Amino acid sequence: MDINLDINYKYYLHINKYLEVSVMRFQNKLLHNLRREASDKKEDLRRDWGDEFYECIKDIAEHPVVLRMKLYPHHGHTSCYQHCLHVAYYNYVWCRFFQLDARSAARGGMLHDLFLYDWHTHAARTGDHFHGMTHPKCAFKHAKKFFELNYKEEDIILSHMWPVTLFRVPRTKEGWITTFTDKYCGTLETSQR
Repeated sequence: MDINLDINYKYYLHINKYLEVSVMRFQNKLLHNLRREASDKKEDLRRDWGDEFYECIKDIAEHPVVLRMKLYPHHGHTSCYQHCLHVAYYNYVWCRFFQLDARSAARGGMLHDLFLYDWHTHAARTGDHFHGMTHPKCAFKHAKKFFELNYKEEDIILSHMWPVTLFRVPRTKEGWITTFTDKYCGTLETSQR
């Protein structure tokens, strides 16, 4: 009888180990499928948001005056155009996340630095040593000339340099998001010299 118990116990251990391995394989496969499914959904979301984002700014991004921003360096090795594209995209993502006006935020972000000069040499040529405070009005003037702007887009362009422009505080939620997005993108672009 002791031999039977010993055989049954060994059989039990063998079955138990087999079940543990099978359960672990099943769990790993399930986790892998869930991760892949979540990743696929994330990629679908990125692709959808990317297409929707570009539809929001397409007319601006392809406009000849806006394309001139590619000629002017901005932060580090980033052109003014690239910087505005970064700000526009992050504006869009954050405003969509918070269920705000993502379209206006993206369009305002794309136009917020439409001042059309190299600010690194601007002071030496013109004597204007206050680029940080004056360029929002210059960008607004150019944007208003070439595009029809709504209230939120105007606020984004005019107030994106707050707190440097002390008296031009953002009046919209999209304006506040742009203020922080602009600083975030500028910091990342400058640090990648």
